[in-house]
Amino acid sequence: MILTDYLLCQKSIQWQYAKQMGIDHAVIRLPEDNQFDLNDKTHWETIYKRFRDEGLKPIVIEPMPEALHAHIKTGDERRDECIDKVIGMLPIMDALDIRTICFNFMAHIGWYRSSSDIKERGGALVTGFDIDEFKAEDDFIITEKQLWDNLAYFLNAVVPYAEKYNIRLALHPDDPPVPRLGGVSRILTSSENISKAIHIVRSDNLGITMCQATYAAMGENLEEAIPAFARDGKLFFAHFRDISGNKYKFRETFHDNGQTDMAKIIRIYDKCSCHVPIRVDHVPTMAGEDNNTPGYAIAGRLYAIGYLKGLMDGRLTPAD
Repeated sequence: MILTDYLLCQKSIQWQYAKQMGIDHAVIRLPEDNQFDLNDKTHWETIYKRFRDEGLKPIVIEPMPEALHAHIKTGDERRDECIDKVIGMLPIMDALDIRTICFNFMAHIGWYRSSSDIKERGGALVTGFDIDEFKAEDDFIITEKQLWDNLAYFLNAVVPYAEKYNIRLALHPDDPPVPRLGGVSRILTSSENISKAIHIVRSDNLGITMCQATYAAMGENLEEAIPAFARDGKLFFAHFRDISGNKYKFRETFHDNGQTDMAKIIRIYDKCSCHVPIRVDHVPTMAGEDNNTPGYAIAGRLYAIGYLKGLMDGRLTPAD
């Protein structure tokens, strides 16, 4: 596995922490403002140089910029224009040797939590989801058929260019993986559906982001799902996190306090020869921190990365 950290493009103390923790590779979120042109190579080069000057190599783009992707997922009148811009990103990524882009197909409502201040171990704060607490903010409706059709339209348009420029498209599951939120359907809610999605177009450049906790919330057996996707050469990227609960009601946890045997999972990645980027995700907000960015506070991330590094270093230790 290639240890990474998730970093914004404006230099912050997290960049320094990443280097101090021995991280050399970055998963980057592109700027989301009118000053950054997604199809201007010079804009990308400025960002890329900023990371390289600090000893960090960007290797994953996450997420696919929502300003484009939102229209693609709902299939509105701007879809084709936005697909063209996505395609325009790929030769730039190729030139900079950024080989992976993590994308999802959660239309209208993305990553969703009903709570952001649930108490975890020692009073640390975590996010959580309870279907009974969900309240739709509008009456937007999209069906499963529309989503499958929109996904197929997107993949048929983009995958040939991903192959041309050797860019891996890593599909993230729906989080939470429930059938619908109000009138908004969700389709990437099981290993079966995700396998169907990444075979809409047969390509070595179309695969998955193994977001462990989301697959666990689906009720999938990670000890079976990880090897299955890895055997097919479809596991491109991993999100290392855990939960307690199920798809309809769960809370995030410290990475060593959830329902998954995380040490065993790291050994499985190793056994499957998964040499792909991995990053920690959705960490607790710990004592002394504000909770302005639930899931992405600094102290919890430092703890999680240290835990992950320890498991990676000990991955060859035989299981008890």
